[in-house]
Amino acid sequence: MGGKVSYRHNVMRIDSIETFLNVKGGFHHDLRDVYFIRGLGEPERYVEKMAEIDKRMDREMKSGRLTYVRAKPLPRLSDVEETAFYTKAFDGWRAGGKLTLKKMQFGDRFAEMLEDAYRETVQKYKTIKNGISESMIRNFGIKVLYWLDCLMDGSFQGWNERSCIKVIAENVVKEQEYLFYYCLTLLGCDVLVVENKKDAEIDEGLKQLSGTVRLGDYGTAETEAYVPPDLHIHMAPEEEEALQYETNIKITLPERRPRRTSNTNKTDSGTGQAEKTFEELARLASSIVMIAVHDKNGDVIGTGSGIMIGTDGFILTNDHVAAGGCFYSVRIEEDDQVYSTDEVIKYNSNLDLAVIRIDKKLKPLDIYEGKQRLARGQKVVAIGSPLGFFNSVSDGIISGFRKIDGVDMIQFTAPTSHGSSGGAVLNMQGEVIGISTAGVDSGQNINLAVGYESILPFVKGFRGH
Repeated sequence: MGGKVSYRHNVMRIDSIETFLNVKGGFHHDLRDVYFIRGLGEPERYVEKMAEIDKRMDREMKSGRLTYVRAKPLPRLSDVEETAFYTKAFDGWRAGGKLTLKKMQFGDRFAEMLEDAYRETVQKYKTIKNGISESMIRNFGIKVLYWLDCLMDGSFQGWNERSCIKVIAENVVKEQEYLFYYCLTLLGCDVLVVENKKDAEIDEGLKQLSGTVRLGDYGTAETEAYVPPDLHIHMAPEEEEALQYETNIKITLPERRPRRTSNTNKTDSGTGQAEKTFEELARLASSIVMIAVHDKNGDVIGTGSGIMIGTDGFILTNDHVAAGGCFYSVRIEEDDQVYSTDEVIKYNSNLDLAVIRIDKKLKPLDIYEGKQRLARGQKVVAIGSPLGFFNSVSDGIISGFRKIDGVDMIQFTAPTSHGSSGGAVLNMQGEVIGISTAGVDSGQNINLAVGYESILPFVKGFRGH
């Protein structure tokens, strides 16, 4: 059992709803990163976008990746019997007893976190109200307990310090409701408050508790109520995602848990950089890592590769490599130390991308920025750890471009095998043009990589660190 958990808010800049959903706060040395964000205004197609997000989060919940809550206005406490229960619960807590809730069941570890979060939230309310009375504090404390039961019943089932819980609320205008959502962040939840009609009219000091992102102009849209999926229905194992193309080749993506003309010149006209020799490109393997994925018992349940993309320990890999792991062991070429981490900083199941972090200064690779279009026949080099053979280097060409599940992918011929997922596909200047992601059944040297167009925005914010 670990020590007392502390929470650190908004360590990364959130620039969209998608970024909020994709980022996963790290947990290291009893310090957990969480996010509390106010989204101001309406993004384009706001109602449709929220419906799409609900469906995506349903898939993520069914896969066991996270818990998702989308809240409409918080309910009023009007029932006499319920009012009596939560009043008694608050009075008992103020008298030195343990917090009790009517619906929510939890163990001793969560009870300790809840006690600390609740105490801090009540204290925040006291500090922003001049001349606040005991009855006002009491009424606020009773409401918070009631809202916890109404909104989060079942969401903390199986809770631990690494649980990923995403909460989206809409049009929170009152200080008490705002502080309730802040309380959820002290229990490890990431909370996005979408203020699509106007910003909350609350104390400026309270506003500093949350970060902001401009989503668009203020509007009047009303989203449909969210109905959570029935997670108690027996779900069959997720089938492989297979697509049929005009060539009748069956392309099988790795299982996810929810989720031009040939360049033969010696210089690249788009970058002005000279082509490197294969020997020079092979030396870049020192910036490609091998990742072992461990379950809760410490057993290795899978392996993959990763690309150094930030000096402060940031490593890009595939989401299907990181998914399902409780922690990871990372090996670096010519380094005898094995680096252990449980920090998944960001992931996107649709793009099949994830970022993990280790405690070491790294030498990141450059990522191609698209100064010249990639072309069929263009030479590439792939570096990864197929079948556990650490940092194998192979060469080939770009043989085509595919769109799979809406994601642009590069088809290339450099040989790869299981374990290569998350490895780098480089151009002859040594820049990352893709990340190895999938292969093709019954096909030789037909492999797929998520392209730099998807990688660049995903790793924005990591590259300078």
